[in-house]
Amino acid sequence: MHLTKKAISERIKNIDVVVELLDARLPGSSANPMLAELTAGKPTLKVLNKQDLADPARTALWLAHYNAQPGTRALGLDASVSAPAKALAQACFALAPTRGGNFKPMRVLICGIPNVGKSTLINTLTGKRATKTGDEAGITKLEQRISLADDFYLYDTPGVLWPRIIVAKSGYNLAASGAIGRNAFNEEEVALELLDYLKTHYATLVEARFKLEGVATMTDEELLEAIGRKRGALQGGQRINLQKAAEIAIYDFRAGVMGRITLETPEEFAEWLAAGEKLDAQRQVKKDAIELDRKIRFKKIPRPDSRSSS
Repeated sequence: MHLTKKAISERIKNIDVVVELLDARLPGSSANPMLAELTAGKPTLKVLNKQDLADPARTALWLAHYNAQPGTRALGLDASVSAPAKALAQACFALAPTRGGNFKPMRVLICGIPNVGKSTLINTLTGKRATKTGDEAGITKLEQRISLADDFYLYDTPGVLWPRIIVAKSGYNLAASGAIGRNAFNEEEVALELLDYLKTHYATLVEARFKLEGVATMTDEELLEAIGRKRGALQGGQRINLQKAAEIAIYDFRAGVMGRITLETPEEFAEWLAAGEKLDAQRQVKKDAIELDRKIRFKKIPRPDSRSSS
């Protein structure tokens, strides 16, 4: 993370447009606040990737949200389809209209969190396997410069998460999407949070996928057990294997087989962020008080007089 942050800080000085790739299913949660700080003042293109997996009505809300911000444009893409590639280049030139031509080539930095689809998008734009891809976090390891045209240079950076995720809901959404490695979270806990949201906003999709009824009235635990039972996730004594059921629920969301789902709206994320920032500020006050108390007590500790001991 430190090396990536340093690389972006050095590269951003000579960049014309920053392209931040977001997961269209969780645009707010997949926006790295550290990147916003590092790239402040640069024209920014927000690309809502994997829009084919996201709720189209909610994607429209997010696009409107970002397009209303100064110095920012937004568009939705499905990185596996080549047709929208031209739109990305056009948006960059719209943000930096004075760039172009061999003497002033467009220099674009593309960044985003792990597993958001950067490598797949770049390969789509170039029409060849320019970068490694995979359905796991952390495929890209080093900065790469890729020439999309004689006057269009794209700089790819490794995906990086921020040091602390202060919005709890974002942490769960990132885990559900695959942006966080599976060793860093508990599948059952993530699945329960995911199902809690889905049964409220996408109950009919869950019912259709798992052939269930009354999903909206179930508790999170009952729904997870029902999914396990329907999909044969059983262990000794016909007990539900909750770990397996959780993996099924998370996989089906990631694969998009439940339907097109988005886990947050701009309004919801703004509320989560405000609550997270308030809680984080309270934690910092407590931390500062503890540190101040430690320093006061340390000063009060009597020290031996070097003169009397000699």
